[in-house]
Amino acid sequence: MTHEERFAQLKLTLPPAPKPVATYLTAVRYNDLLYVSGHGPLRDDGTMHTGRLGDDLDVTAGQAAAKQVGLAILATVRSHLGTLDRVVRLIKVLGMVNSTPEFGEQPKVINGFSDLMVDVFGEAGKGARSAVGMGALPGNIAVEIEAIFQVKD
Repeated sequence: MTHEERFAQLKLTLPPAPKPVATYLTAVRYNDLLYVSGHGPLRDDGTMHTGRLGDDLDVTAGQAAAKQVGLAILATVRSHLGTLDRVVRLIKVLGMVNSTPEFGEQPKVINGFSDLMVDVFGEAGKGARSAVGMGALPGNIAVEIEAIFQVKD
């Protein structure tokens, strides 16, 4: 089964591919790597999941936000490559969680993203990963994630 077929089987919807909000590109390809800039939890209607873990959001809400970031990243990947089938594997993920100093479950939050990648890409959706807490994120978004994918022509 192809990545696109698996994605369709999951009955998920991609938001519109995000546009840069400052002076940067949403993704840059170098050889067989696609570097995807930090993305927020963009919903289909253009709004973002906002809030702070350990304050007004719990782990379940954080996981939903991380999954939504994953969908936004997949929209960018498809926009740049034309299809998810050109993804060979996920290489590296940096997950940043807007959280209080006492909150220590950032890895569980970022699992919302990681589980989606495995659902779409199978074992190739598992990559190296960091999950860290941040005192603040732009626009008070709950989660920001950047990723590196190996891709093919």
